[in-house]
Amino acid sequence: MLFNSLSFLLFLPVVFAIYWMVNKRSLQWQNILLLVSSYFFYACWDWRFLFLLIFSTALDYFTGLKMHDASNEHNKKFWFWLSVGINLGFLGVFKYYNFFAESLAAALEKIGFHASFWTLEVILPVGISFYTFHGLSYVIDIYKNRITPERNIVTYSLFVSYFPLLVAGPIERATHLLPQIKKQRQFNYSQAIQGVKQIIWGLFKKVVVADNCAFFVNQIFENSATHSSSELWLGMIFFSFQIYGDFSGYSDIALGTSKLFGIDLLRNFNFPYFSRDIADFWRRWHISLSSWFRDYVYIPLGGSQGSKTKQLRNVFVIFLLSGFWHGANWTFIFWGLLHSLLFIPLLLSNKNRTSLADSSFSAKAYLKIITTFVVVSLAWIFFRADSLSAAFQYLSGMFDVSEWNPKYFYKNAKYALLTMICLISIGLLIFIEWRNVTQHRNEVILNKYTVAFLVFLLFCMGTYRNQMSFIYFQF
Repeated sequence: MLFNSLSFLLFLPVVFAIYWMVNKRSLQWQNILLLVSSYFFYACWDWRFLFLLIFSTALDYFTGLKMHDASNEHNKKFWFWLSVGINLGFLGVFKYYNFFAESLAAALEKIGFHASFWTLEVILPVGISFYTFHGLSYVIDIYKNRITPERNIVTYSLFVSYFPLLVAGPIERATHLLPQIKKQRQFNYSQAIQGVKQIIWGLFKKVVVADNCAFFVNQIFENSATHSSSELWLGMIFFSFQIYGDFSGYSDIALGTSKLFGIDLLRNFNFPYFSRDIADFWRRWHISLSSWFRDYVYIPLGGSQGSKTKQLRNVFVIFLLSGFWHGANWTFIFWGLLHSLLFIPLLLSNKNRTSLADSSFSAKAYLKIITTFVVVSLAWIFFRADSLSAAFQYLSGMFDVSEWNPKYFYKNAKYALLTMICLISIGLLIFIEWRNVTQHRNEVILNKYTVAFLVFLLFCMGTYRNQMSFIYFQF
């Protein structure tokens, strides 16, 4: 069930109405309704993988209790590693097994050994990376004595499978979401209106910006050799806004939907394309994942403490894991490596936190923002390309200025119209976000006229007719 589908347009009001009706009964009834709705929402993708979600939930719930009640450290470690091992095992089998098998076969082939490994012919369970990380943070926090286990199975199950965040985040923490699930919730009109506005803003970014950019991006990246340098540059820029509109649009819809139920989710984006350096970008992009790796990998490794060698090691580990988390392809690993190489000069010069103290908008700041956007966009090429060779071919074509005419974008009336829509919608996105950034707001605030205009655009684009899946569903 897609957020931008007619089925969700029908699903959400029904759940919303029943949810506030049962509020008069008890909190438990509200949570049961949300849990059942979440399982239905997930089953609409593929009901068979619902059992994997339930098993993962039961595993972490049970091992969490066992760790807390363990009589000694040895037993506590046993249950901890059982949970971590099984969770990462499922993630490894479904998401990474084929990648490792094919990569090993290719490596052996190069040294003269022919090997053929059995591969899985199954689709990736949607959201597995997200709900696995929900569970991992929970068991790690219990193991580290940061929290006590939740003994209400309904409450814990809802924490893992809460439908607004289930398939593409944000990656929630038990310390943030569980207390809200356990607390009595009352309908708040202003919060609900704010949620509706955020849903509309997310749909605009997804349907008007991302999906229209995708029309050109898919064609250009699939056959980059036939396009001129200017067309490749535009394709890169369009993908930058496609992935941002797609993923942050999902997050906005998730956060807005959750507000309708009186629950606040972690913010996942903070105007990342106005970052002033790579460190600033990663504080603003996919915040829940960045903070997850920071808290559960980077800091335990030593973080920014210790020698420069250890600091560099920790940076490489974090960025490579971040790349690998996104998918089983060398392009994602290389993308993570690129970002680590871009981050390291800031670390070595102790400038990785300077942007936190600079909120001015001088000419120097504008130059930093533009430079960071270009660098991030160039790295996105490896994220989007099907292979490393395709990415390098794309890059080489961008700097071949023998032909600069972007004739592809206006080869007929349809293409010219879509190009204009992409450019205008990107411009509108930048304008609205820039206005909020300069006013130092934490999220986009829309007035009623802007909301009405965005609804008009969504109607014109046929929000509930041409449904395109969200990019991060594959992760």
